[in-house]
Amino acid sequence: MYAIIEACGKQYKVQEGDVVFMEKLGGEAGETVKFDKVVLVSGDSTVVGKPYVEGASVEAEIQKNGKGRKIRVFKYNAKKNYRKRQGHRQPYTKVQISKIAL
Repeated sequence: MYAIIEACGKQYKVQEGDVVFMEKLGGEAGETVKFDKVVLVSGDSTVVGKPYVEGASVEAEIQKNGKGRKIRVFKYNAKKNYRKRQGHRQPYTKVQISKIAL
């Protein structure tokens, strides 16, 4: 059984026991999070929402919060002596899916 959920402005395909890296959620490690915006649930039969499946939810446990690897942003204008270097580390939340309820 799997489900497609909408969280943090993105859609994720999840199954029970999966570990998913999402954009940062407001919560500490060990807390339980419930996702109500379920777009699709597939098991013995497939249920597609319009836009969401009514009564369906996905429960997950937050394992840790962290930052991704650094990416370099370099801006450059030729012949203008303009160079600018920035770094960015995107925060994430590591989540383990515990239950898909229909």
